[in-house]
Amino acid sequence: QVQLVESGGDLVQPGGSLRLSCTASGIGYSLSVMAWYRQTPGKQRELVAAIAKDGTTNYAAALKGRFTISRDGAKNEVYLQMNSLRPEDTAVYYCNAGAYSIEQEGVVWGQGTQVTVSS
Repeated sequence: QVQLVESGGDLVQPGGSLRLSCTASGIGYSLSVMAWYRQTPGKQRELVAAIAKDGTTNYAAALKGRFTISRDGAKNEVYLQMNSLRPEDTAVYYCNAGAYSIEQEGVVWGQGTQVTVSS
């Protein structure tokens, strides 16, 4: 059974940067797609970015340019570099896997990591 474990969430000041990491375990092959979603209280979970094995990416339009997704396919790890953070980026960030397309949501979720942007 695939398990996803996120790390890197923290409290950061506006304008700062954070790098989130997610490691998948319990699988013996490279996942087709790994992705990051985020959720704030009272709102639906939304896609941040997704990346396929071949490096093809899909970003939420509003975040492209500030956030960068990358992966280490050999290790089944995915990263999210977040720059120029804003208070509205405050959310729980979830790692996602199991999809076969960067346009789809996978069925496997991590437990989430809290990112708080505040002065």
